[in-house]
Amino acid sequence: MNRKVKVDNPFVGTWHIYDMDMWDEDYFNMETQAYVEIRADNMGDFQFGLVTGSLGGYMEKIGDIERFSFTWEGNDEMDEANGSGWLQLISENEISGMINFHLGDCSTFQARKPSE
Repeated sequence: MNRKVKVDNPFVGTWHIYDMDMWDEDYFNMETQAYVEIRADNMGDFQFGLVTGSLGGYMEKIGDIERFSFTWEGNDEMDEANGSGWLQLISENEISGMINFHLGDCSTFQARKPSE
């Protein structure tokens, strides 16, 4: 019998991107507050600037570091785009991450959970 083990995922929730190394705030917040959202099923979505995507991922441990790795597909200014990325906790309410475009740009970013 094959059973899926439920793993607590500290990345579940919405994270507002506040810094990206490749793009400035005028770009990444141009249409909406840039964000990454992860759901309990390890699926999610994101938007920054004119880039939108759906993602699917998994928890992994590299040495002492636990992170959420994902692949994504979506659009970049209405052109199909896809790639990969990861998220890593800085604190309970802050993450750092990287988003890669297949055969294209790659940017690190920082995000935090919105104040309630």
